Amino acid sequence: MTESLDPERLACWRAYIEASQRLFTQLEDDLRADSELSFADYHVLVLLSEAPGQRLRMGELAGRLVFSPSRLTYQISSMQKRGLVARESCPDDRRGSEAVLTAAGLLTLREAAPHHRRSARTHLIDDLDDAEVACLTRVFERLGRRLRADRDASSTPADN
Repeated sequence: MTESLDPERLACWRAYIEASQRLFTQLEDDLRADSELSFADYHVLVLLSEAPGQRLRMGELAGRLVFSPSRLTYQISSMQKRGLVARESCPDDRRGSEAVLTAAGLLTLREAAPHHRRSARTHLIDDLDDAEVACLTRVFERLGRRLRADRDASSTPADN
């Protein structure tokens, strides 16, 4: 049986769960109100806008979004219908496919970004002092590295 958390760690865990859910909900509500984009839509557009040629293989995009392949397929299909992205065969491997940012998707991102930045500042960033920003950055970068490594290790076939 797993040992119980001490009161300080339990309070930390509960505060994190509630605050992260409230923050995510608020950011998504603001994003939808300002741009009619979901948080997932926005994240896809950001990743594609930053990628070479504004395109990424579906597997790489799924990994970066932490989406299952089926969830990404659904997400990209929804965005394709709205003209935000296209899905094309990989030029170097016809068996694979890539998500490609369209001109309409880039315009939508450029229009949504200032509103999303304002929301992030209002609901998180502007409430933090420099030491808190540095601390949270260290904590979440370390957790992100460990969780990626754990996920990569669990998806790698065991050596026989």
